[in-house]
Amino acid sequence: MFTSIRGRIILILAVLGLSGWYLYDNYRETGSIVKLGLDLQGGMHLVLTIDDPEGTWTIEAKSEAIENSQRVIRNRIDELGVEEPIVQKVGQDRLIVELAGITDEERAKELVGQTALLEFKLVRPVADIEAALGRIDRAIVQLYGADSLRALGRDMQRETDPTADVEEILFGGERRDTLPDPDTAAVADTLQVADTALARELEEQAQELAEDELALRPLTSLLFFRDDHFLVQNDDAPLVRQFLSHPEVRAVLPRGVTLQLGWEPTAIQGQVYRELYVLSQEPFITGESLEDAQAQRDQQFNQAIVTFQLNRAGGRTFGNVTGQNIGNRIAIVLDNEVVSAPVVRSRIGARGQIELGRDDMQEARDLALVLRAGALPAPLRIMEERTVGPSLGQDSIDQGIVAGIIGLLLVVLIMILYYRVTGVLAILALSVYVMILMGGLAALNATLTVPGIAGIILSIGMAVDANVLIFERIREELDQGRAIRTAVDEGFGHALSAIVDANITTLITALILFQFGTGPVRGFAVTLSIGIIASFFTALYVTRTLYLIYLRGKTATDTISI
Repeated sequence: MFTSIRGRIILILAVLGLSGWYLYDNYRETGSIVKLGLDLQGGMHLVLTIDDPEGTWTIEAKSEAIENSQRVIRNRIDELGVEEPIVQKVGQDRLIVELAGITDEERAKELVGQTALLEFKLVRPVADIEAALGRIDRAIVQLYGADSLRALGRDMQRETDPTADVEEILFGGERRDTLPDPDTAAVADTLQVADTALARELEEQAQELAEDELALRPLTSLLFFRDDHFLVQNDDAPLVRQFLSHPEVRAVLPRGVTLQLGWEPTAIQGQVYRELYVLSQEPFITGESLEDAQAQRDQQFNQAIVTFQLNRAGGRTFGNVTGQNIGNRIAIVLDNEVVSAPVVRSRIGARGQIELGRDDMQEARDLALVLRAGALPAPLRIMEERTVGPSLGQDSIDQGIVAGIIGLLLVVLIMILYYRVTGVLAILALSVYVMILMGGLAALNATLTVPGIAGIILSIGMAVDANVLIFERIREELDQGRAIRTAVDEGFGHALSAIVDANITTLITALILFQFGTGPVRGFAVTLSIGIIASFFTALYVTRTLYLIYLRGKTATDTISI
């Protein structure tokens, strides 16, 4: 069917129509006929490193963590939908991330840098921590000093129970006695702390504190009681988090217990608070057991939720723990903050959900994305952040267009002057080639970069070279006295092997570059590969079709312009 002139024209028009449709569809979705890379349209450039403020990480450990982080971040960006991102390890402890065409920069930074460490922990009663609060206060006083704490401008000597009016508003009028402040020696003997040696050392140093220093309550003065957890005013939450981050403070916590803040503020009677939960230190299950997570909307309460699916082992553990803790709370902890702490109503198997408590589907989708991609092996810190403006990209586009126009004009001029009418046929075939090339880039959702433009220019040269081979063989056949139709057939036939060899060897090289290259190298390889295939089709099929149309009506004794 496609050997006759009509069949050939139909196939060529079909290929052109398909290419035009992909270009139009791409333009409708992105505003550009092909997607442009960071160097052409702008975007974000981030340099990340391991967050190690205490300097405890070795170079080997950082290198391994960066390699694992590279895989996790790549998975997250792929789900984010960024085209042709660059996630590349540099040195032993740095990671370069380049995101082209990003419009929401803050969201991108949160997705890239969020640790996404998911843990499920049992909520412990407040009584498990009460006896240690006085000890925690003294450890904080020793760390910061009384003058520094007083300089914070807060009432560090407030009684640990709120006033009656506040308790009545917040907690239904039930007043709680002041927290016990046990004798130092008694606590040292009876309280099982996380680090006994460090706790005893701190208690010995506390003997030297003055009476006014011992009266300070830097942590407990910030706490309010509610049911089975504490409340902290939202403005005080950063200070509480800072207090609890010190090893000296964690050392005097009861063994197997930790304090962790809630994820988002809670409004109560015009005041904004954050929950502070007493939790088991070790999670009974982590995000490593997670197989899938999806953002959904709870139809009953119309709030955003994230449903999750655990693997078989994780589901078995989750079912056992929830079955043993019906009526108790289980905290869902993400990056050391409690997302929610629901009460277990019945045994839960491998499926569950995380209630975000607000109508924000974008946040739910982002959370599901990072949970699916996995947790980073270590917190990352942004060392450098650059927003690449589109002006640089526009300059590259303008210069590329100018270079392309000049090159094409020279090619057109030389081909017409040297091959005359046959040169015009080659130019028409080259126009079809350019259309197929751009349509192929759009169909594959390939991203065009500056190296990609270089690949296009190189493939244009190869397309012209294929036509030159054919035309020179036709000339040789005509010089030997062959009829024009025979000369054309022989010219295409004899040039075929050289064109195939040249294109296949170049295509193999391009595929190797795509397989083992990164970033710009892969962009060059993609455009070159598409260009080679398009040039092969146009040189051997489109050019010959144009020749057949040109030769119609000519007799064996006529001549052709070549």
